[in-house]
Amino acid sequence: MLETSDLPALNAVLNASAMVFLVAGYVSIRRQKWKTHRLLMLAALLMSALFLISYLIYHAQEGSKPYEGEGIMRVIYFAILIPHVILAAGMLPFILLTLYRAWKNPWDRHARIARITLPVWMYVSVTGVLVYLMLYQL
Repeated sequence: MLETSDLPALNAVLNASAMVFLVAGYVSIRRQKWKTHRLLMLAALLMSALFLISYLIYHAQEGSKPYEGEGIMRVIYFAILIPHVILAAGMLPFILLTLYRAWKNPWDRHARIARITLPVWMYVSVTGVLVYLMLYQL
């Protein structure tokens, strides 16, 4: 059974998993493997949804953990954290719109927004792992 204290590590694993699925989904679409792409992107969405649930549970029970680093590491941490939080907060509508456009088959419109959604989603996933490492492992 997971304890609340285990959730930050789980969150990092979920973010890393989302990132892997996003990269694999991108590779699959470049190879015109439409069904594989669809499954991989849905897996990325599932990982991100599970992350969000776990993140909310953790923070509802534990609150925020302050960063304890000093000097240049503190500057680097906040330089990563601030855009991560802003982009993460704004991503959900774009992810859902991208999914909707894929579902309804306006492929050109899906591709147009996916070119923006994918790199931002990747950035949020990668920086989520970095924030975890800086908060809990360094």
